[in-house]
Amino acid sequence: MSKILIRGAKVLGGEPQDVLIDGETIAAVGTDLDAGGAEVVEADGKVLLPGLVDLHTHLREPGREDSETVLTGTRAAASGGYTAVFAMANTFPVADTAGVVEQVYRLGRDHGYCDVQPIGAVTVGLEGKKLAELGAMHESAAGVTVFSDDGKCVDDAVIMRRALEYVKAFGGVVAQHAQEPRLTEGAQMNEGVVSAELGLGGWPAVAEESVIARDVLLAEHVGSRVHICHLSTAGSVEIVRWAKSRGIDVTAEVTPHHLLLTEEMVRTYNPVYKVNPPLRTERDVHALREALADGTIDIVATDHAPHPHEDKDCEWAAAAMGMVGLETALSVVQATMVETGLLDWAGVADRMSAKPARIGGAQGHGRPVSVGEPANLTLVDTAYRGQVDPAGFASRSRNTPYEGRELPGRVTHTWLRGKATLVDGKLT
Repeated sequence: MSKILIRGAKVLGGEPQDVLIDGETIAAVGTDLDAGGAEVVEADGKVLLPGLVDLHTHLREPGREDSETVLTGTRAAASGGYTAVFAMANTFPVADTAGVVEQVYRLGRDHGYCDVQPIGAVTVGLEGKKLAELGAMHESAAGVTVFSDDGKCVDDAVIMRRALEYVKAFGGVVAQHAQEPRLTEGAQMNEGVVSAELGLGGWPAVAEESVIARDVLLAEHVGSRVHICHLSTAGSVEIVRWAKSRGIDVTAEVTPHHLLLTEEMVRTYNPVYKVNPPLRTERDVHALREALADGTIDIVATDHAPHPHEDKDCEWAAAAMGMVGLETALSVVQATMVETGLLDWAGVADRMSAKPARIGGAQGHGRPVSVGEPANLTLVDTAYRGQVDPAGFASRSRNTPYEGRELPGRVTHTWLRGKATLVDGKLT
């Protein structure tokens, strides 16, 4: 078994320490550790974090391999410091049976640069009419515990209630894409002054907030777990905060782009800024940052949504919604949360590793950087500054909103159970 000594790393941003990896686990943490023949990685004060975990990734395989595959998506994940991702169910065919989730699971196991945990669909075909094979997917080799129709809302209250009741039996969670469909027909961007000026169909905040309010009450009634995907408005924050104060078992995520970008970007009419839910106001952005800092929002999730060039290089109304995010997520969080003083690096580890692993049940991930723990780790050069160049992405798609923007931080190394997947910024 190979040994690796990471020398002089700031574990969770603290004082420099040495970390010895022996095989798949962390063997020692301390100062002036003896290399003893181990391969030495000079950290030079870089920050060492537990491997990141993304609860919301679109890998597109099976069916849309032109935009992403399990292989290319997990290579992008490793480049961004991730050691585990949860793959959403809106594939072709939809991941609504044991057979499809097992296919995704095996692709990740056999070819992935990180662990891949499939998310099962809540309803057959994401059509919102009939529950999918929730129990069979949970009992399959994939062991699905998170279910979502992401991309579509489970808007039928009875179906949502039944799903919450069903997953409660085995400790699962329903991850809701909160979007009342009747309130967003023809919507192109956030509803407000900017949409009125641009003449684009508005997407009101209440379309998100009304569904969240309904679902936290359903979760309370059933006594089950509900997770809110890509929360994007100040009003949604207040609803989740109220629900948590009542003891309702609700968790929520925010995307990096909703922590940084606003609806003002839509004035460019560049479809790279078209996303679901839409970019909101400056007030919403600051509310989301504060909520992530105080724990109302539990985690950061990328909603990595790759698209082929032709689906974005077109007029705004025809363009697909979504942005890639795995390779830039940590940099955006550093810019919006760490450099603003809202979170320290221990807080980043909590929001981007420990809590998403706990919510999704990712065994061996999100663990402390301590002796005996799995060596799922990422090393970050926090002093780095550079412009985002999508030509260098590992993802098959290039639809990033950050092209040409300077962002801080760069992941230099990632280890999955002691095996390097990224060394000096290059995939192994």
